[in-house]
Amino acid sequence: MTRAALWVLCAAAAYVGGWAMLAPRSFYSGFPGLGHHWIDADGAYNEHLIRDVGSLYLALLVLTATAAWRMEPRLVRVAGVVWLVFGIPHLGYHALHLQQFGAADIALNALSLGGIVVLAAGVCVLNRPRAQASHDRP
Repeated sequence: MTRAALWVLCAAAAYVGGWAMLAPRSFYSGFPGLGHHWIDADGAYNEHLIRDVGSLYLALLVLTATAAWRMEPRLVRVAGVVWLVFGIPHLGYHALHLQQFGAADIALNALSLGGIVVLAAGVCVLNRPRAQASHDRP
């Protein structure tokens, strides 16, 4: 379950990060795809900012893929927490700036960004340290 959640987070990071880094103008005018336009509705094009976002997502990809590959509990928890540190404010910003979108885009935005937070929280909860039983203590 945890590994699957990590790979889903990897897929999201690769999609956003790869697109933003490889084609920032296209990302600006066409993200998230399929005829929806979420970035250009929120301000002027800024290649620097879009490439910074792309590199952030690619950094998340490296961390998360390493955690998914190794499945070392501490690394898995760190990956989950890092996604939460990024995902909660990201979701919060978008939740407060939806006035330019129709109902379908509002729902998709909430589902995609909220889904990231739910997955990251699940990774943290499923991999929290367990208290040792009293008979295990020295």
